[in-house]
Amino acid sequence: MAISILTFLVVLSVLILVHELGHYWAAKRAGVLVEEFGIGYPPRIYSKKIGETIYSINLLPFGGFVRLHGEMSEEGVTKPRRSFVNKSKKARITILLAGVTMNLLLAVVAFATVYSFSGIPKDTENVRVVDVVPGSPAQTAKILVGDVVRKVGDEEVTTVSGFIEIVEKNKGSRLAFELERVKGDEKTLEKVSITPREAPPEEEGPLGVVISSTEIYYPPVWQRPFVGIYYGVKEALFWTATMVTGFITLFANLFNGQVPKDIAGPVGIFALTSKAAEYGILALINFVGILSINLVILNILPFPALDGGRLLFIGIESVIGRKVLPKIEATINAIGMIILISLLVAITIHDVRRLVSAGGISGFLNSILR
Repeated sequence: MAISILTFLVVLSVLILVHELGHYWAAKRAGVLVEEFGIGYPPRIYSKKIGETIYSINLLPFGGFVRLHGEMSEEGVTKPRRSFVNKSKKARITILLAGVTMNLLLAVVAFATVYSFSGIPKDTENVRVVDVVPGSPAQTAKILVGDVVRKVGDEEVTTVSGFIEIVEKNKGSRLAFELERVKGDEKTLEKVSITPREAPPEEEGPLGVVISSTEIYYPPVWQRPFVGIYYGVKEALFWTATMVTGFITLFANLFNGQVPKDIAGPVGIFALTSKAAEYGILALINFVGILSINLVILNILPFPALDGGRLLFIGIESVIGRKVLPKIEATINAIGMIILISLLVAITIHDVRRLVSAGGISGFLNSILR
């Protein structure tokens, strides 16, 4: 459990620190005075002023923050030309977008790393056996991992969906399988007969095999970083589109009075992080990429206290030709923060209840993912 908690804190810290580094670098480039860059959250343990910025290490061991001069209003501004509020709309938009941009880049790097080391999946017309369940009809018939299914009955098999359709239609009936098997440097055709089970154990299927039409391609070592980046960008775009669709569905359901059952907060993320870590470092890195995309979409929402909400105020400023009164903006952002914290607390309580009722992390994850 201690390792799981540490892993969760490290993942959370990386996501937030990368986000805040984006704001930090963009603010520096725009000439905004960065008063403090903190690792963790106060109370402060250690600090050192380098140049005009205080760099601090804080007690709460996750995330970080950037404090900009004149970030929320002109109150307390001693250097008007260096304050965030007095910068141009373009500069403020750039600073606000820099956080989510860094999270998007982190996701691309995470996915690229995974593809570089684990290979590139390629769709083929070969339906290959990748696992055989002990004691299953497939094992009894001596089907082996690596066998390629060429025919089931008189029908040629080229897709996973086609294979499943044939087997499902013939449960309880004896089927002839033609398999291509590699023995050393030779390929042989093996013929076996199996009766697909009508009521197989849960998650085993009628035959007790795991099949795939995907093969892993490993580019030459010198090509892997470039190929990895290409597929990393594609993966980031895929998850961005998936999560945008997910958020739209979420808000549509909430608007219709439906509370989604699979929504999860910090406890859910902790459980998913722990599960990803069980599968190894590459699975964890891949999950970091997914979480980073989630942070991008969440942060860009036009809701008070989020980066998207602050961008909305700049948009309003462009429409009405003047800034929203700082006190009004600060009040709206404070209300937004209270709402967000309240939602976070409510979701966390809901997660804890589900965790207790599920009897542990595994049961809790099943309730989220099913």
